[in-house]
Amino acid sequence: MENQPVPLESPAQAPAAAPGIGLTDRFAIVVASGLGSGYSPFASGTAGTLVAVPFFFALSHLEPWLQVLSTLAFIAIAVFAATRAALYWGASDDGRIVSDEIAGYLVTMALVPAEPKFLVAGFLLFRLFDIVKPWPACWFDERMHNGLGNVMDDVVAGLYARGCMAALVWFWP
Repeated sequence: MENQPVPLESPAQAPAAAPGIGLTDRFAIVVASGLGSGYSPFASGTAGTLVAVPFFFALSHLEPWLQVLSTLAFIAIAVFAATRAALYWGASDDGRIVSDEIAGYLVTMALVPAEPKFLVAGFLLFRLFDIVKPWPACWFDERMHNGLGNVMDDVVAGLYARGCMAALVWFWP
């Protein structure tokens, strides 16, 4: 079940006029929408997570420290993009914002071998924890109506899924 958009707190935070949109906002919208996957007419979060799979596959070829650093950097970019896109679209968790799903999947898969069975297992586990939102993911989702809260609930879901992935990698030859 996808989250319902939460209205922003003041009319001053309403979307800017489209013709005047700047380069920074365009960048934020492209990132926040997961290269457009957030515009999917159904299951935009799942579509955003699908975009994360090849992104993770590319990161998996990096040295472990660089993979972790890249994931942390993407989390920061996702917070920025979600914040700007929320101001543009007028809701802190607009369905078009899926950079949080990308960040969550990258956390789920950090340092996991890029084998098909793990790519699929990570996808399914992340989607499960993203939907269920165990504490403290639900706290971020319910209480922080901004880009940071939007991304952090998925990062926490990704940490739960990452714990499961550690067990899978250990026990699944």
